[in-house]
Amino acid sequence: QVQLVESGGGLVQAGGSLRLSCAASGTIFSINVMGWYRQAPGKQRELVATITSGGSINYGDSVKGRFTISRDNAKNTVYLQMNSLNPDDTAVYYCHADILSLGGGAVMYDAWGRGTLVTVSS
Repeated sequence: QVQLVESGGGLVQAGGSLRLSCAASGTIFSINVMGWYRQAPGKQRELVATITSGGSINYGDSVKGRFTISRDNAKNTVYLQMNSLNPDDTAVYYCHADILSLGGGAVMYDAWGRGTLVTVSS
């Protein structure tokens, strides 16, 4: 069993910043890709950013230049620094990770967190 727990969401004014964190726990052997996705009301879930264990990064077009993803492999944690926030960034932000667990046999988990709400006021 593995688990992802997000933190750091909240209410911020336009132009402000927030930092999200997501920690993976459980019987973890390795984590390949970690990342963030978001879903605004009435819209489909979209990519925010991903980062591999080797540090390769991919950003969604709408956040390039404003958001920065990073990870601490020793802590199984991924971060999302969000700057210059605007109301269009309002959404539930979900953490995702591809986790290899060796507890009771090799199992690859496509793990998702429960989400953290980010609200940007104008």
